[in-house]
Amino acid sequence: MTTNAIAEKTAKATFAAGCFWCIEKPFDHTDGVLKTTVGYTGGHTPNPTYKEVSGGASGHIEAIEVEYDPNKVTYTQLLDIFWKNIDPTQADGQFCDMGKQYRSAIFTHNASQKELATTSREALDQSGVLKSKIVTELIPASTFYAAEDYHQDYYLKNPLRYNYYRYRCGRDQRLEELWGTLK
Repeated sequence: MTTNAIAEKTAKATFAAGCFWCIEKPFDHTDGVLKTTVGYTGGHTPNPTYKEVSGGASGHIEAIEVEYDPNKVTYTQLLDIFWKNIDPTQADGQFCDMGKQYRSAIFTHNASQKELATTSREALDQSGVLKSKIVTELIPASTFYAAEDYHQDYYLKNPLRYNYYRYRCGRDQRLEELWGTLK
């Protein structure tokens, strides 16, 4: 199989949802998602470290890059997973993680993704499901830097710490308040 044939069967989506540990699991458990990588994007510091990003000076946002098979899962389905795992009305952070480096964003890789993301955000905003206006940004995708190895698959490597963090941060409680029963 040629490289072009392989490339046609895969696509990338990039989302920022606050702490990147907490967005990896929902995508990993989605049929058609081939690979997830947590990391940093949107800033000005080349090859940033976790310390630089979490400190806020790099301009980067914690994010996830999702490689997927568009014949098995659509970009629109990935957007639905993204929305249900964030508080799109919370500006300047997500849940207990505050600062621009933890804000929610959709990084679009092409015109089609931008159109689908815009339509999805507008439909959600107009649906009346949320009591406040959506503040999630749409940003053109730029260089994505993978986070350090210890951040990859954190929910699998450190399940007790991961679950405690989600609870302590109030993430699941707020998601249930916004979206109803979590799956």
